[in-house]
Amino acid sequence: MFFFDRREDILTGVYEMKYSAPSKIQERALPLLLEDPPRNMIGQSQSGTGKTAAFVLTILQRVDPSLPVTQAICLAPTRELARQIIDVVGTMSKFTSITSTCVIKNFDFKEKISSHVVVGTPGSILYAIRSRHLDTRNIKVFVLDEADNMLEQNGLGDQSLRIKRAIVKNPQIILFSATYATRVEKFASQFAPDAVKLTLKKSELTVEGIKQFYMDCPSANSKYDALCNFYDLLTVSQSIIFCKANEIARRMTENGHTVVSLHGGMCSEERDLIMDGFRYGEFKVLITTNVLSRGIDILQVSLVINYDMPELPEGGVDVEAYLHRVGRTGRFGRTGVSLNFVHDKDSWDKMNFVEKYFNRPIHRLSIDDLQETERIIKSMI
Repeated sequence: MFFFDRREDILTGVYEMKYSAPSKIQERALPLLLEDPPRNMIGQSQSGTGKTAAFVLTILQRVDPSLPVTQAICLAPTRELARQIIDVVGTMSKFTSITSTCVIKNFDFKEKISSHVVVGTPGSILYAIRSRHLDTRNIKVFVLDEADNMLEQNGLGDQSLRIKRAIVKNPQIILFSATYATRVEKFASQFAPDAVKLTLKKSELTVEGIKQFYMDCPSANSKYDALCNFYDLLTVSQSIIFCKANEIARRMTENGHTVVSLHGGMCSEERDLIMDGFRYGEFKVLITTNVLSRGIDILQVSLVINYDMPELPEGGVDVEAYLHRVGRTGRFGRTGVSLNFVHDKDSWDKMNFVEKYFNRPIHRLSIDDLQETERIIKSMI
């Protein structure tokens, strides 16, 4: 299946992930990642394309399980993504003696970390290194996932570079980013020098299999009414609703609809409980701010609603955030649906900009015939 034949124990773990054939990014990246001597790589790839399996497979292939020292570090911008990556590491290394640890906020630093693979957020990993709980002298592979998201969050890019400088040897450096704007390109070149680069054309950026729609609502209040009318549709599989304020979740709950909410103001334990419950199907409808738009893989999600279009701090639409949002559905070749609510000139302009930017049609659905709209969406999910 894949591009190596030396580690049957790892290959068994790959099949445990239900992979039967490599994805496009795996076909392109793995032959380069597994070359000897190791090469640095900068890869542009959205979540839901199999990139996590590609870099995890590379890590496992490079690790020597007979040496009881940390040999690989993987950085993720959020605790949710770090926990997801460590799950993949655990599954793919299930039939090996390779050990792994997730180092995120509230990690118990009682003793020195000796796991072969360490996954975590930059702040927690940097603390582990500075407090001498994590030894970086034997690092063979250093991975940075979601680089564009790292740069959007204050300090994460700088912390990642500090961690890199703490690694004494020259490890294989792997950096992935869904988008590749100038600032990301500059950072990537600094982070992973002399790297082979795999980039995507703009036309390749939208995840295949996503059907994009919009609904022209008469007012901001009518958006809420439409959302409530769609509640039965939201629970056919699982749905994520992106909005600016947590008020929408409160109003829906007060109106008798079962929803859960995730936002940046929550403590770590609350976020973990909600994410685990949603991941395992306990909750059907998740309302969230942009905190969840990056990198979270929940296979059952078939509908994403942009209640509010994503905005840049300086104004205008955030096309990168839009890409990450709609990427919550249609993952790994599955069909998914995204629905944008527009209600005024500003939201209309944002949606039109997105349509032109990605050169992919966003089709109109009627708010006046919700039964027909529901039929159309149901036929696709």
